[in-house]
Amino acid sequence: MPTWIERLAREIGALGQSEASSPERALDQMSVAAARGVPGCSAALVVIWRDVRPGDGEDAAVAGRHVVVDYGASHSDLANAFEHQYATDEGPTVQAVRGGRPVTVADVLREDRWPRYTSMAVQCGDRSSVTYPCALGEDVVTFGVHSGRADAFDHAVVAPLVALLAEHAAMALHSAGRYTDVAREAAHMRRAMNARGVIDQAKGIIMHAKGCGAAEAFEELRRVAQRNRMKVAEVAQRLVAE
Repeated sequence: MPTWIERLAREIGALGQSEASSPERALDQMSVAAARGVPGCSAALVVIWRDVRPGDGEDAAVAGRHVVVDYGASHSDLANAFEHQYATDEGPTVQAVRGGRPVTVADVLREDRWPRYTSMAVQCGDRSSVTYPCALGEDVVTFGVHSGRADAFDHAVVAPLVALLAEHAAMALHSAGRYTDVAREAAHMRRAMNARGVIDQAKGIIMHAKGCGAAEAFEELRRVAQRNRMKVAEVAQRLVAE
């Protein structure tokens, strides 16, 4: 195994066990390290999921599906794209955790698996990706590398590398015990991310104020989010509240 791969895997593992980092910061740092170190990668996404079973105390709408416990993205556009995946239940990251298998995208414009995700992916610069799911105790971590270019990855190199990084991240996070308590707060995170209705309200406000269409209104939300290093959902919530 090349030395740089071993070094990157160790760095990912060390970030997961750092006592100085909060869980959210550890995930952000992992995604930044992957974006910096994986060939062809322009942004990375690390997500912790909890499998909600009937009788877990959650509402019936989410029983039998995975919900987000926490996540980190190296770039705000990729965070926005992921929130769209989560809200619509379509996209490579969602499919990886639902199916329990790696998901590879050579070019999202040549894909027909997620019709509601294609436009958002292009807007957010997510043309190609490799996402690998790995067990994290009773939860699951998905580790994804993404690029704004089509066919950006040499899959013979990147696919096993992403699998290795996912395993190192999961082992480190599990041994550090970071998500024992956080998993119990999955319902709170789900409510925070399941903000599609709020985003639509915010779009309506902008459309009315500026006399523009839905696409232009969303672009305005996205620009404000990127400029202020916030998520689209956070910007939408503030606008609706004001």
